[in-house]
Amino acid sequence: MRNARLTKLEMQIMETLWTRGEASIREMQEAFSERGRPGYTTVQKTVYRMEAKNLLRRVRKLGNFHMFKAEVSRESAQRRLVDDLLAMFGGNSRPVMAHLIGAGKLTLDDVEYAEKTLKRMKQENSR
Repeated sequence: MRNARLTKLEMQIMETLWTRGEASIREMQEAFSERGRPGYTTVQKTVYRMEAKNLLRRVRKLGNFHMFKAEVSRESAQRRLVDDLLAMFGGNSRPVMAHLIGAGKLTLDDVEYAEKTLKRMKQENSR
């Protein structure tokens, strides 16, 4: 299940774990902004479901609460999300790139980074 799709709530919970390393359910819940913060039991239920899917695990117990740690890397989750997005466009990245450019979300630094990455990949594949 490590390649499972993450919901928005699951992604936000994972972001807390990736940032902090480990966290309790209360810490995960308090990491949300006050305005859109889900209830404690909502986060708890989601964490337990994520644990069943092997997305996170309990690492230790402190007093009467458990500390959890991510079992899925940020890179892996992001890769899955991008793959799903591209699948919506039939695997064609051009519409996504056009939107990023039009929305001002793609900088010249981003383009230069992409060029360097493509050159490096081409060199690695030609070996």
